[in-house]
Amino acid sequence: MPDLEINGNTPQPVRKIAVQLRRVGWIGFWLQLVLAVVSTLIFLFAIPSIGTGTNNPGTGGSLVFAVGGLLMLYVSTYWSFRYVTIAKKLKNPDLRPKKADTIKTIQWGLMSSTLGMGLSVMGAESIAGTLLGKSLSVAQPFAMYNPEALSKIIQPLDIFTVLANTHTITAHFVGTVGSLWLLYKITKP
Repeated sequence: MPDLEINGNTPQPVRKIAVQLRRVGWIGFWLQLVLAVVSTLIFLFAIPSIGTGTNNPGTGGSLVFAVGGLLMLYVSTYWSFRYVTIAKKLKNPDLRPKKADTIKTIQWGLMSSTLGMGLSVMGAESIAGTLLGKSLSVAQPFAMYNPEALSKIIQPLDIFTVLANTHTITAHFVGTVGSLWLLYKITKP
């Protein structure tokens, strides 16, 4: 692709940074996007259970934190794509951003991943606490016929919620590692 080629008069350090930005940006973008879509589909599958009146870990504060982490994942995915656009601008001396601006962009990506990971971890803690409470409660043999008692049993939907939140945390981890790698590469002497 000719638009991805770096101009011949671009300094060697800028070329190296552009390659790193493009590589890390695309890897982070696609990994985060796939995990975000999978997590979104799982959450969309789990959310209708809220109206059933059962006490699932996906309800209440757990859901707020988990969905907040998921929304921040989409922001973090956008920042990964920004790394690719910065790499394209580095080839053109007229559009080339300053080093400080590039570092600031990477820091914003790092902050969005860290905030999203924090929200997701708080959601995971809440979900795990609810599942622990369910596992410690003694279920009656007739629980499968009683909706109130059924809410005290760990259900497959509970595990789906944990899985979706784990995907979100993993995607934020990918974004964090990518941003830290880029900061290291750009700021090293």
